[in-house]
Amino acid sequence: MTAPLEFGLDTFGDVTKDASGALLPHAQVIRNLVDEAVLADELGLDFIGLGEHHRSDFAISSPETVLAAIASRTKRIHLGSALTVLSSDDPIRVFQRFATLDALSSGRAEVILGRGSFTESFPLFGFDLRKYEELFEEKLDLFAALLSQQPVTWQGKLRPPLKDQLVYPPVENGQLKTWIGVGGSPKSVVRAAHYDLPLMLAIIGGDPERFAPYVDLYHRAFKEFGRPAQQIGVHSPGYVAETDEQAREELWLDYKAMRDRIGRERGWPPMSSDEFVSEAEHGSLYVGSPETVARKIAKTARTLGLARFQLKYSAGPLPHEKLMRSIELYGRKVVPMVRGMMG
Repeated sequence: MTAPLEFGLDTFGDVTKDASGALLPHAQVIRNLVDEAVLADELGLDFIGLGEHHRSDFAISSPETVLAAIASRTKRIHLGSALTVLSSDDPIRVFQRFATLDALSSGRAEVILGRGSFTESFPLFGFDLRKYEELFEEKLDLFAALLSQQPVTWQGKLRPPLKDQLVYPPVENGQLKTWIGVGGSPKSVVRAAHYDLPLMLAIIGGDPERFAPYVDLYHRAFKEFGRPAQQIGVHSPGYVAETDEQAREELWLDYKAMRDRIGRERGWPPMSSDEFVSEAEHGSLYVGSPETVARKIAKTARTLGLARFQLKYSAGPLPHEKLMRSIELYGRKVVPMVRGMMG
């Protein structure tokens, strides 16, 4: 019997506005984020993911620290990264931090590993961006070796070798759940299958159906490796309000502010209202009433054969109070509707 679809939330800790329109201090954003996660737990959601960034518009540079605080105030929700940039970190330290989080949360920790679409961590921590691919490939190979929690003998090109090395603390029960985050690279899809790890697709624009070939590639790779396929999840942005009109009106300017700020760095043109509407109606922006968002999630879940859907609920300076209301509608209305639609 197929397991029921899981529902999660993701945030990068976007720096939000107060009632006067002024940006909040990073410290307050982090405290507000913990409250958002507590609400998600109270609503029975399955997962909360925090993204790692090292820039002024996002408050979270150390997801595991914030997740540990959330662990102390929650009971059942699983806790993880929305993406850990493994390329600019140390695989052993990443494993140790999440193993520690797993202990604090009584087995609720997960990690999503990726190369990262933001590159500010490379110069910050002294890594050569020209080795973007090589760094991730080698570090993932070491991290995958750690998951067995057996003595590790390993050798690469970018760090000293290990011989019969145990890493502490061990994960208390079973294996640390580890996903590979993929934004559209076939090589990364096959890499996830090679290491026998679940796949998290970051679909932030365009029709989600265009990722169906990646799902097919993932399943074919597992077949060639002679193993059953692992789970597939999707991370996409969205916002829920009482009506479609209210959701779009409340989200539009703050979403555009975030999108245009990032777009200026990457050479994208400013986001137009037509593009916003197109993404809401036909793309990967899950914005609208509970009914609208639920129908869209159910369609994506069926099309791609998902085990989990993670809504990136924060969007630029959109205020904390509106994020809380969106989370409440997602948990109380959207999730039951999707479950009903999925049978």
